[in-house]
Amino acid sequence: MITASYFLYVDPGSGSYLVQLIIAAILGALFYFRNLWWKIKAFFFRSKKEDANKNEQTNDQL
Repeated sequence: MITASYFLYVDPGSGSYLVQLIIAAILGALFYFRNLWWKIKAFFFRSKKEDANKNEQTNDQL
């Protein structure tokens, strides 16, 4: 029977780097999904001003 004991040591520099990576990943994911939500929301809920401007531009081109 083989038993293995592992003693892991994380020095302060590596620990702070690991914390920094975790925080950056969480904030990056939040930023990505917030922008994705804004794009989806803008696609479905366009303002009436934008629609009016688009109609005016198409009428001017004709």
